[in-house]
Amino acid sequence: MKKPSLMGLLRRVHRDEEGAVSLETILIIGAIALPILIFLIKVGWPRVKSFFNQGMSDLESERSGATQ
Repeated sequence: MKKPSLMGLLRRVHRDEEGAVSLETILIIGAIALPILIFLIKVGWPRVKSFFNQGMSDLESERSGATQ
């Protein structure tokens, strides 16, 4: 039995276009999602962090009032 050559394998893989539409769709979704993710990290995360820290400080102040 003849062993397939590397060049023959590369030619066969290059001609095979199965899955190309899926790959293009994933790349387009990534190109749209990446700027949105960067925006959320830069703008949204400080607001979420501030909201969480304010809630934690409110909770701590209420806890000290509840123990008295």
